[in-house]
Amino acid sequence: MDTFLYTEQENGVDARYSRQVLFSPIGLEGQRKLIGSRVAIVGMGALGTVLANHMVRAGVGYVRLIDRDFVEASNLQRQMLYDEEDAATMTPKAIAAAKRLQLVNSLVTVEPHVMDLNATNAENLLGDVDLILDGTDNFSVRFLINDVSIKLGIPWIYGGAVASRGVSLTILPGQTPCLRCLFTQAPAAGTTETCDTAGVIGGIIHVVASFQATEALKLLVGATEQLNLRMQQWDLWFNQHSAINVTSALKADCPACASKQYDYLETDMDSDTIQSLCGRNSVQIHPVVPAAKPLEYWEERLRPLGSVERNRFLLKFQAGPDLYMVIFPDGRVLVQGTDDLIQAKSLYSRYIGM
Repeated sequence: MDTFLYTEQENGVDARYSRQVLFSPIGLEGQRKLIGSRVAIVGMGALGTVLANHMVRAGVGYVRLIDRDFVEASNLQRQMLYDEEDAATMTPKAIAAAKRLQLVNSLVTVEPHVMDLNATNAENLLGDVDLILDGTDNFSVRFLINDVSIKLGIPWIYGGAVASRGVSLTILPGQTPCLRCLFTQAPAAGTTETCDTAGVIGGIIHVVASFQATEALKLLVGATEQLNLRMQQWDLWFNQHSAINVTSALKADCPACASKQYDYLETDMDSDTIQSLCGRNSVQIHPVVPAAKPLEYWEERLRPLGSVERNRFLLKFQAGPDLYMVIFPDGRVLVQGTDDLIQAKSLYSRYIGM
């Protein structure tokens, strides 16, 4: 049985961090750096809840939580900070997570923001932290994070998971390829799977987020020589893992990190594509890059998830009680039953993908 060398507090470091301090690559000095660090987590779904849990328990002094959504029963299988009461009361995820995390570690400042991260607020929400952690579920937000990261010189750690597959990459502005070096633009809407269409198992969430969290600790304590800068990919169900060297992907003509052209930050990519339809209790979404998919494709994809009606002009999908999504062949979508832009965008991201 190991013994604890401290009393309640030693040199200003609380005893709760004793086992982490005993890990020599962190030590007392590293723990002090963590206590003085500031982290923003974008998205408080599956990845975000695991990330926040790690950051708060590790003693990162300030953790900002950003999420636009509320807790639903289907979240509970993998989003570890929420419970049935949160779902029953439709508590915003950022609020529910902050409440739970403050019970875990009252020494950490946890700041929740029930907001949709976009071009108008991204620099304010992300500009004063040491590290940005990606817990999102769509590429548009990731490209926005990437723009903030490159413009302000703040590292960020990309993560994603769906079905039994996951991916993560640590991005250091000016040193490693950025997201736009690897992907010129966000994938067209509907061309990528989401957890609500392909499902997800909890194990892959914890693998990806724990890798992200460990890289975060390395960055925050200054152990940059130990960073893993390869793109990590896993498929837990089919027993696959790869680590891809992406160094050569650094592009001399990258719009973001080379040309300093911040398309997702300097232009409000949503302003001309998402609008509430006055008097109709509906929101219209017209994606910047529409999905070139026939209505038959959407019928097959969405029928297992709810009631679907289709004719040759449109497809209508019931996304919830009194909530419908009407999909047109040109990629345009009407979300009926709400005039809330954030709720409509959340439904679009869940079932179509952004």
